[in-house]
Amino acid sequence: MNLHEYQGKSILKSYGVAIQEGVVVDKVEDAVEAAKKLTEQTGTSWYVVKAQIHAGGRGKGVVQETGSHGVVLAKGIDQVEEKVSGILGGHLETAQTNGKAKKVNKVLIAQDVYYPGEAQTEEFYMSVLLDREKARNVIVYSTEGGMDIEHVAEHTPEKIHKEFIDPRVGIQGFQARKIAFNLGLSGEAFKQMTKFVVALYSAYEGIDASMFEINPVLKTSDNKIIAVDSKVTLDGNGLFRHPDYLAMRDKTEEDPTEVEADEAGLNFVKLDGNVGCMVNGAGLAMATMDIIKLSGGNPANFLDVGGTANAERVEKAFHIILKDPNVKAILINIFGGIVRCDRVAQGVVDAYKNMGSIPVPIIVRLQGTNAEEAKKLIDESGLNVHSAVLLQEAADKVKEVLA
Repeated sequence: MNLHEYQGKSILKSYGVAIQEGVVVDKVEDAVEAAKKLTEQTGTSWYVVKAQIHAGGRGKGVVQETGSHGVVLAKGIDQVEEKVSGILGGHLETAQTNGKAKKVNKVLIAQDVYYPGEAQTEEFYMSVLLDREKARNVIVYSTEGGMDIEHVAEHTPEKIHKEFIDPRVGIQGFQARKIAFNLGLSGEAFKQMTKFVVALYSAYEGIDASMFEINPVLKTSDNKIIAVDSKVTLDGNGLFRHPDYLAMRDKTEEDPTEVEADEAGLNFVKLDGNVGCMVNGAGLAMATMDIIKLSGGNPANFLDVGGTANAERVEKAFHIILKDPNVKAILINIFGGIVRCDRVAQGVVDAYKNMGSIPVPIIVRLQGTNAEEAKKLIDESGLNVHSAVLLQEAADKVKEVLA
């Protein structure tokens, strides 16, 4: 689950990480009061207005309706309302929104931390995530903050450093000092960075995050270390331990079809192909997607119906898959272990009849308990449904209907 910048910063602050303070508004008329409140809190007289969407590159992104960028500077309280109105309610397109624009429902009015002495500030990149190959958490950091880390990795990979941390013992003092040293810091800034790194890692572990990314981490002109941005992804498997963070979920930022599937208890991820998939079990779903590729098609989705593939559940899965206009066929691949294949087959037939008609051919491959009875049900249904026994047979039928 992704969080907005202001939500991530609030978590960081609770763990002792110094942040760029700010106030969130969702109405233009609240902007000036929010700015005044921020001035009372921090003493700032300039403000950074930031669109709150789940995408990076906001500073270079453009609001379609106004031409404003997604991150702008208000040089005084008299400019705040104008800057907020140029972003709030508009549709922001960035390099990470995949050619689409996202509506901005909230903006963060933040303090300007590039105060006098700006020439002495430095920007760094820092993230914490899991390296699955090494089975270690890793802090990735660079002196090239404020830039796209992908660009840095491609053109100057030597400027990216990694510090691997054994989760059994956690981050050690010498590791935090090594990071500060590699960033070229000394004196008070060195001390502040070591504290920052330890607190950031504590936050990462404490909230069951799968990623924390801060770009940039700022060294101010008076040697403070501050998180100016925050991109946080929470591990969905750990959310049961954090109901307060689950309440931060913003469904308006997610694909509506994926939200609908989640509410129906289906594991669904939309892809860009032309063959819909309906499978029970994640491993079988991956194998099904592979066989679709080998047959000349492209999977349009990942959909795991789980162990209860009854008529109601299958019908809901059909509705979700068919919302994608690119779907030209649907492959149902079920292994009957606990669930009986004939019940799944009856569910497919009942769902098909309940829906009236399905505009694309359906290939059903059922293997396992009562597979023969299931094939007979499908074959005698009189519907536009093709049964298969072997996975290769199912792939051949996919290729046939796509031809």
